[in-house]
Amino acid sequence: MNVAVVRENFPGELRVALVPASVPALVKAGATVLVEKGAGTSAGFLDQQYVDKGAQLIENRAEAFDQGDVVFQVRTYGENPDAGQADLDLIKPGQIVIGMSDPLGNLPAIQELANKQAKLFALELIPRITRAQSMDVLSSQATIAGYRSVLLAAIHLPKMYPMLMTAAGTLSPAKVFVIGAGVAGLQAIATAKRLGAVVTAYDVRPDAKEQIESLGAKSVQLDLQSEGSQDKGGYAKDLGDEFYKKQQEFMGEICSANDVVITTAAIPGRKSPLLITTEGIKRMAPGSVAIDLAAQRGGNIEASEPDQTIHLEGITILGPTNLASEIPNHASQMFSHNITKFLLNMVKENALNLNLSDEIVAGTLATSDGEVVHPRLREMLDLPPKPTESAEPETAIEPESHHDS
Repeated sequence: MNVAVVRENFPGELRVALVPASVPALVKAGATVLVEKGAGTSAGFLDQQYVDKGAQLIENRAEAFDQGDVVFQVRTYGENPDAGQADLDLIKPGQIVIGMSDPLGNLPAIQELANKQAKLFALELIPRITRAQSMDVLSSQATIAGYRSVLLAAIHLPKMYPMLMTAAGTLSPAKVFVIGAGVAGLQAIATAKRLGAVVTAYDVRPDAKEQIESLGAKSVQLDLQSEGSQDKGGYAKDLGDEFYKKQQEFMGEICSANDVVITTAAIPGRKSPLLITTEGIKRMAPGSVAIDLAAQRGGNIEASEPDQTIHLEGITILGPTNLASEIPNHASQMFSHNITKFLLNMVKENALNLNLSDEIVAGTLATSDGEVVHPRLREMLDLPPKPTESAEPETAIEPESHHDS
């Protein structure tokens, strides 16, 4: 089994899908690890470090796809729609591609990958079960984004976060409001608290109050029914226009009392809920900063734009879409751990077994044998459900296949 790691070619993407420390576990499992030269350089991992851990270097992307039974990417074609087009011509029938694919947001790309006969494992579809926690790339990368968002706000805020008592007088602490207490939101809360800010947070899920308060922040509650605010997978879900309208009024009120607002509310496969209107954000004082981590899907803040800095009546509004890449070393370490655990879950006796009775394997397999096979994606594409009896049997790829000695 050859596992190939390619250099990311999405503009501004500095992460790498596999770090040197993960190589020995794959080698021990019977894999030959092939790393494109320079793949890890931008994240701080040199070619020689990969070689020292047992990997082999290859010259370019074409060679990686040619020799790899499995291809590791941070961003596969679905999550890299422009530069990733080149990969379509390189994919071999039956080749296993593992990475982030934006399966719920870029269905045409998923269909194109199916047409190329790729076996695509979309890591965003990892089921939220205990056994899969070590493979959850969304959570690991959201941890980085939540942390980075607080630092980004600090750069733009014309104040310091902590309260300081100096000979020149007392400086009052900055006030930070975090919307959404998922992984990114909780990390933002924890980081802002560590930096000395007074932190307030809100989440539509009533059970998030305890998590918010455990980090030392104050939890604010909107007195509206929000039962059923979480789907079976543990993600937030759409609650309807009337709820969001009341929520927007409430958010504008809270924003007016804070120096920094960080929003993190996203719904997989759906447009992000609009939480703060332009009128609401204008209630913040001049010099305030708003960071919209949901800008890529329409945004929680009406005035935000993806990857743009907006200045609105003295308020700075940012919509960063790839914060994890701004801390590429640790982001890559976490991603590498996730993707390695994911692959090793499918390795039995040094061979790769695609066991579709495994909830993790079946839940992430997006395309196979020329078809989109994931039930949710098929439904979104208006394709009929695949009969359960037609599920493909376990397949095995022996170690050293396609290996040049």
